[in-house]
Amino acid sequence: MIRFLVIIILVVGFLILSIPILFLEWLIGKWNPRFRDLSSLRIVQFMFKLILKVAGTKVTVIGEEQVPTDIPVLYIGNHRSFFDILVTYSRCPDLTGYVAKISMEKIPLLSLWMKRLYCLFLDRENIKEGLKTILTGIDQIKRGISMCIFPEGTRNKGDELLLLPFKEGSFKMAEKTGCPIILMSINNTAEIFENHFPKVKPCHVVLEYSAPIYPKELSKEDRKFLGAYCEKRIIETLKKNQTLV
Repeated sequence: MIRFLVIIILVVGFLILSIPILFLEWLIGKWNPRFRDLSSLRIVQFMFKLILKVAGTKVTVIGEEQVPTDIPVLYIGNHRSFFDILVTYSRCPDLTGYVAKISMEKIPLLSLWMKRLYCLFLDRENIKEGLKTILTGIDQIKRGISMCIFPEGTRNKGDELLLLPFKEGSFKMAEKTGCPIILMSINNTAEIFENHFPKVKPCHVVLEYSAPIYPKELSKEDRKFLGAYCEKRIIETLKKNQTLV
């Protein structure tokens, strides 16, 4: 429970103390938007790394050298824990917006930071609004901002190797922009918190990045069912890395 309480204090404390930082970042943006964006990214990454350290989370990273750093990408990952965001976002080399559920937009201060970092809020119950969100993501990729989405649509609370079906619409951002897809296979994050709520326990997590996948280079069948193709690839990697945790 001590780790859980310390993390809560860190999160709430950061959100409150960061109010003047948000104002300062706004002022910096008037002069140098790029510098503002990168400084916001590094501030949040520092906090995420600190939280992971407090949680006692050891992360083994595989294939990170394959992630392009000079062009935007679409990150696709499996999703079992709130800590998936901390583990993956803390390693983004450049500006990256995450697609989050619409309810996150209602959380004070947190939503301000998310918007500052180009995160989008997806209403999966409203097809028209969901399409608008995907179109915004496409526009951000064209502007050089990577995007990340967990295409299961929600946290998978079942077997780690039995993923929820990937929603095909999640991949439109890559198909319409031509950017590469980077698969993120994440083992064992539910063991940090969700598997023994409300305790936070030290554990070993494995994060593996795939080589860039360009949809236009895949077979016609794989392009048609891109979600299923990526889901299969991630399951294969999760199985391979189970022995490492």
